[in-house]
Amino acid sequence: MAGDGQASTSNAFSFISKGWREVKDSADADLQLMKHRANSFKNLATSFDRELENLFNSATGIRSSSSALSRPTEIDFVKKLQPKLVEIRRAYSSPDFSKKVLEKWTPRSTIRIDLSAIKNAIVSEVEDREGMTEFDRIRRRRGLKFSEFWGEWKRDGDDEEKQSGRDWEPIRVLKTRLKEFEKREFLGGFKNSEFVEKVKSSLAVPPLDATELLANLVRQSEPFLDQLGIRKDVCEKLVESLYSKRKNYFLLNSPSSGESSVLEGENVNDELDLRIASVLQSTGHSYDGGFWTDHAKHDPSDQKRHVAIVTTASLPWMTGTAVNPLFRAAYLAQTAKQNVTLLVPWLCASDQELVYPSNITFTSPEEQEIYIRNWLEERIGFKADFKISFYPGKFSKKRRSILPAGDTSQFIPSKDADIAILEEPEHLNWYHHGRRWTDKFNHVVGVVHTNYLEYIKREKNGALQAFFVKHINNWVTRAYCDKVLRLSAATQDLPKSVICNVHGVNPKFLKIGEKVAAEKETGEKTFSKGAYFLGKMVWAKGYRELIDLLAKHKSDLDGFKVDVYGNGEDANEVQSTAKSLDLNLNFLKGRDHADDSLHGYKVFINPSVSDVLCTATAEALAMGKFVICADHPSNQFFRSFPNCLTYETSEDFVAKVKEAMENDPQPLTPEQRFNLSWEAATQRFMEYSEMDKVLDMEKNGARSSRGKGKGISKSASMPSLSGMVDGGLAFAHYCLTGNEFLRLCTGATPGTRDYDKQHCKDLRLLPPQVENPIYGW
Repeated sequence: MAGDGQASTSNAFSFISKGWREVKDSADADLQLMKHRANSFKNLATSFDRELENLFNSATGIRSSSSALSRPTEIDFVKKLQPKLVEIRRAYSSPDFSKKVLEKWTPRSTIRIDLSAIKNAIVSEVEDREGMTEFDRIRRRRGLKFSEFWGEWKRDGDDEEKQSGRDWEPIRVLKTRLKEFEKREFLGGFKNSEFVEKVKSSLAVPPLDATELLANLVRQSEPFLDQLGIRKDVCEKLVESLYSKRKNYFLLNSPSSGESSVLEGENVNDELDLRIASVLQSTGHSYDGGFWTDHAKHDPSDQKRHVAIVTTASLPWMTGTAVNPLFRAAYLAQTAKQNVTLLVPWLCASDQELVYPSNITFTSPEEQEIYIRNWLEERIGFKADFKISFYPGKFSKKRRSILPAGDTSQFIPSKDADIAILEEPEHLNWYHHGRRWTDKFNHVVGVVHTNYLEYIKREKNGALQAFFVKHINNWVTRAYCDKVLRLSAATQDLPKSVICNVHGVNPKFLKIGEKVAAEKETGEKTFSKGAYFLGKMVWAKGYRELIDLLAKHKSDLDGFKVDVYGNGEDANEVQSTAKSLDLNLNFLKGRDHADDSLHGYKVFINPSVSDVLCTATAEALAMGKFVICADHPSNQFFRSFPNCLTYETSEDFVAKVKEAMENDPQPLTPEQRFNLSWEAATQRFMEYSEMDKVLDMEKNGARSSRGKGKGISKSASMPSLSGMVDGGLAFAHYCLTGNEFLRLCTGATPGTRDYDKQHCKDLRLLPPQVENPIYGW
């Protein structure tokens, strides 16, 4: 197309050059006729000279302003055009030429030459030569008529036909040539070409259409639709179906393969996020938050991030929510990338006697902190540099758990409120009446430890209670968490959740396993005992399943004995039931799984289906033992280990027991030992909780597309319907939990909306009335 333009331009110059030669020849013949009017024409020539000077000055300015985009050929065109015009100007300004021209003109004749049209023609020629750089202006500009160059040349009172015959012959020839050139319209095809339309469409971001808006609405409404019984996978398929039509349009009309590759490389949710972000970016929209948003958060300007781990139990209560958060705090602090605070519940003396084993009690938080640190350092082998703080808690006998008293978030100073890890987020927030976690902290991660629905179903009216608890759990985790980690698929499917085992085992158990493997290599006898079971003695912890299996296959497992270690509220009932069935179970007091008396057992039996991820199972595998457990989602992580024997039926259980008793377990490989360690668990936690991105300050709630060196950032400030709904849910929850009557109706422990006087004394706190005064009584 550029070659056609150059050829047409050459033809144009040939027409103009030929016309000027004819003008010069005719002018020489007429010079003799114009002598007597030389003086009169001289003034007119001077005026004409001034107008041409202004024309060249303006054309030169235009050429310099577009020099960055002009080509060398365009500059040459102006340089070649200017000398020709100067030569013509000199010829027209000579006295002899003036006399001959004016001899044919009467005093009534007028000359009206539109010099601005000449200027526009030159500028138009320069711009037309620029091609694509000015294609949009060319498309919008009206085609220039060359007949506008010369305006009107008429006598007063003459019509157009007479004036046509009276035109000066050279001018008439030139006008004819220019009209012929105009009819060719050599740029008309380019102006209307399909190429121009495609390039123009690629420069603008198409607005969101109805299907994209509907897909985004369905995606953000997934938790609400889940409440109505519409499964998450159905919503995802609906979103994919709605967005696929628009995606196919972009792929077909994309001007570059790079954009197509970006669209094809993302999942539907990421593609939709990037699409909305690109539209927002093109409009210049900036979202500063909504009605529920609180922006007074920790500013990580000191390059040292702060992590607060909040849990629902503490040592010496040997439960998963006391032990695992303690190890998590130690290994997160070991990296030295962030300051870590572990926030645990403080129980008054009366509650300590109910919860802590072996009559262990503490008179002050400092005393309990020393106990916790000593227990931890004996097991990890290094000094853990993190802070331990306490919040008021009360033990609920009905729920057999510790519930927070007052606003737990207030015990993390605002200057340290950066990242929060809520161990059992649903448990911590059932009756939470205080500041919203996601308002105070930049990033909130929930770790689900317990399958509460499984426990509740075992109680009276369990199905009805489980229905309400399921929706309350969805409510509080959505309102108070940015990300939720589920240890296994045995837990409730919560909003914003992913499944990942982020727990490891005590390093002491791995050392025991290494010792067992070394003894086996030397030919020593590693196991001298048979099978055992260890766990808190409550029916829900697998005791019901164990007694049922042994009672059903008593004859098949004749002579098979199981030692049972545990303490708990159901101990007497469990023991009496086993005795009445004449089962070969030997009940012993509970003890630490790392106790030397347990090293000689070869088989660990755990028939529980209420666990989320049994810590005792991981510990037994780390010590190199056989583990016999149910084929259940809670045991999915352990199936990759060769010493884990899973069963589906009671008959299969008998076969696995006989297989384990007749064979020796295989030693763990280095890779298997690492997967069980807290180092590997911490790596998984950092990845799946997105804390690695937050700590490195690579993103603030925004993710990048994975393109070939180019990415479109998702808008971190994009207004979200889901965010506004979450804020509304948090506000509604705050209002409901502020009513003491509603709290008691839903099972809260009396007096847990605020901490009591004994907590004020033990923790040296101001009374709630002073800490949070109420005015306007």
